Amino acid sequence: MRVVKEIPGLRQATRSLRRAGRRIGFVPTMGNLHEGHLALIRQAGAGSDAVVVSIYVNPLQFDRPGDLAAYPRTLESDIAQLEALGVDLAFVPSDAVMYPRGQADTTRVEVPGFEEDLEGRARPGHFTGVVTVVAKLFGCVQPDLAVFGEKDYQQLLLVQRLASDLDMPVQVEGAPTVREADGLAMSSRNSYLTVDERLVAPRLYRTLQALGALLRAGEVDYRALEARGLAGLKAVGFIPDYVAIRRSADLGVPGPHDRGLIILAAAWLGEARLVDNLRIDL
Repeated sequence: MRVVKEIPGLRQATRSLRRAGRRIGFVPTMGNLHEGHLALIRQAGAGSDAVVVSIYVNPLQFDRPGDLAAYPRTLESDIAQLEALGVDLAFVPSDAVMYPRGQADTTRVEVPGFEEDLEGRARPGHFTGVVTVVAKLFGCVQPDLAVFGEKDYQQLLLVQRLASDLDMPVQVEGAPTVREADGLAMSSRNSYLTVDERLVAPRLYRTLQALGALLRAGEVDYRALEARGLAGLKAVGFIPDYVAIRRSADLGVPGPHDRGLIILAAAWLGEARLVDNLRIDL
């Protein structure tokens, strides 16, 4: 596996892959790799001939300086895992490489509608940071396929919209959420949980499952279900940002006859902010 830290080297390597007729799959990460990331990489490998993985903790998408400082960085272990998976190329840039004019003066990309809802409302500026860095990475790697996790469902739709609106020749796929044995969605931020909080954390997914069962039973009072979910999370120690029932296709507010739904939730448990969702096809 080749590890590159500069954009010219990355472009030279991907150019060589394309000249050899290889379809390029790409997975952008912030490192601290776990089985959830590895599943994305395996999916990218199944749909391509060569896999590129980026490891970059993007400061532009952090809405809290403390979160950026605390984010776990495990580059040596990450590289070893990528090599074991047979990844072709790892891109590990610095802030100076990604934002040579500094973050304040860099061109930014925005997708209308996403900053005002759900994660966008809870984390001001977050999605602008995400879509800006993804646009830069797509421009540098020029992948044929990119894979993003469905755990961050709103982010997946955001990137698909970016690629569509800007006519980027990349297929953006979602990959199913990978869970621990007790149902907790895998996330690098799970490491922030204390032992006691880790026992409570699976209640987030169980809350989504309980609401899903009520939807399948015919309940259509979505506001009441959302309030029930919020109350249930608060009762076991979460501080929820939101519980929302939306159309899975576009995250619009559903009507009583919509069949493809998704329940999304984000909640704090101690120092960890947990995000999860559950799709419901009626």
